[in-house]
Amino acid sequence: MEIWQRTRVTAICVTHDVDEAILLADRVVMMTNGPRARIGNIMPVDLPRPRTRTALLEHPKYYDYREELMTFLEEHERQQITAA
Repeated sequence: MEIWQRTRVTAICVTHDVDEAILLADRVVMMTNGPRARIGNIMPVDLPRPRTRTALLEHPKYYDYREELMTFLEEHERQQITAA
């Protein structure tokens, strides 16, 4: 977050941490599972900056973003289990 504040350049961060994705991102690109993974969904994150974990947890939109991400992950996990 410090690098972005100084440079304001676009950066890509790969994470499996839903909370970290919401904290850092302006857009979260959700990928499908597997070696042939594709973009499954793109979720814009419209939260004020600078962001802190404490402020994030207190913001009402945070829980909507988290629910959207978790639902996507659960649906794709179920699809992978069904396909196996």
